[in-house]
Amino acid sequence: MLAIVNIAGQQFKVTEGQEIFVHQLEAGEGDNVSFDEVMLIENDGSTQVGTPVVSGASVNATVLGHQKGDKVIVFKKKRRKGYKVKNGHRQSFTKLKIDSISI
Repeated sequence: MLAIVNIAGQQFKVTEGQEIFVHQLEAGEGDNVSFDEVMLIENDGSTQVGTPVVSGASVNATVLGHQKGDKVIVFKKKRRKGYKVKNGHRQSFTKLKIDSISI
């Protein structure tokens, strides 16, 4: 069984038992979270497509922890002007384990 679900403004294709990284959620480690914005569910060849969401469907997940991603370097330069700016950014992520997909 697989589903396409909206988590924190992004769509993810998930299956039961899968571990994914999403943008940081306001949940503690070990908490159970539920997502109701399920766009599509595929179960044994039958597909349900929502308009825009499938009514009554939800995806339950467990928060495994919070991490930071790799550093992204932003470097700006204007030639012959002596202008150089270097910035870095690390995005915060939440690791989820998909427990169940219910219709």
